[in-house]
Amino acid sequence: MNETVVDAARLRAFVADILVAVGVKAADAAITADVLVTADLRGHESHGVARLEQFYVRPLQTGEIAARAELTVLHERAATLALDANNGLGQPAGARAMEMCIARAREAGSCIATVRHSNHYGIAGYYAMLALPHDMIGVACTNSAALVVPTGGRTAMLGTNPIALAAPTARHRPFVLDMATSVVPSGKVEVKARRGEPLPEGWAVDGEGQPTTDARATLERLYSGQPGGLMPLGGMEAGHKGYGLAVMVDILCGLLAGAGAGPSVGFGAGLGQESQAANVGHICAAISLEAFGSAEAFKASMDEYIDALHAAPRAAGSERIMVAGEPEAERTEQRLRDGIPLHPQVAQGLQALGDEFGLACLF
Repeated sequence: MNETVVDAARLRAFVADILVAVGVKAADAAITADVLVTADLRGHESHGVARLEQFYVRPLQTGEIAARAELTVLHERAATLALDANNGLGQPAGARAMEMCIARAREAGSCIATVRHSNHYGIAGYYAMLALPHDMIGVACTNSAALVVPTGGRTAMLGTNPIALAAPTARHRPFVLDMATSVVPSGKVEVKARRGEPLPEGWAVDGEGQPTTDARATLERLYSGQPGGLMPLGGMEAGHKGYGLAVMVDILCGLLAGAGAGPSVGFGAGLGQESQAANVGHICAAISLEAFGSAEAFKASMDEYIDALHAAPRAAGSERIMVAGEPEAERTEQRLRDGIPLHPQVAQGLQALGDEFGLACLF
């Protein structure tokens, strides 16, 4: 397999140009492109530019995602916001919600925002990391269409419902936890199917609720509403933990936000099911370090904590102990320097989109 390597800045501009070509405002297109390319930089190809056409371009063309929606305020207090994305792109809604939280947290110490009537917004970690330059802890969660079976079940009832938290440091790379509440996000299955590889045991179950390693069959089930689906985090042995976390995210992002929850979250266009507004919900929070003491003292304590984790005795065969966010930060540095590798199918799909909209050759 000969991957195509592309410069991050060039890819970001190309993606933004495609989104503008289908009616998205330039500012919103820039945010969305940045989220997608950031996913590829961090090694989350499952949530990167590979999803541009299916998750964003075609739904924008059909009107199933509103290309020029505005984020509106439904309710507000000093440290809370209830927002409505009005069926617009999830990326601008998520980023602006966090920016509003950051602005209010400077005065109130913290702020929490919910967003309803949104769409898929990519990696949750992107929004949590927006708080880092402001000496704040960022938290971001989103729900999603039902792809995950509850523990003991055989029909998808829950989204992959990721949780993200970013905390600043002084010497070390920031701590950035960004995890699905399923064993893996659905995009990992897409990557396996694209490569013709089997799924590892414990990722998914078939229509009878039994473990399966068939990536293509699993992908078909995920996006057609057939029984089967992904397993909650913890798999067969401890899936009740991931199941509980997924429900927690639905409570915050769905019920509290006034969005869909569980199977009522729509798939949107292009995913094989009957089209409906997605009504995805998000929640984000910014927590000012200065509201709880000294930001510098907190960051020094983070460094000491990470030092202790790095220095912990290693298991046989383990070369190093890392903390969340470090592998992604290292990969980002390497890919900013050397370029982002794209699977041939992804590169071909992007170039076809470029040709469709009359854009200059990317590769």
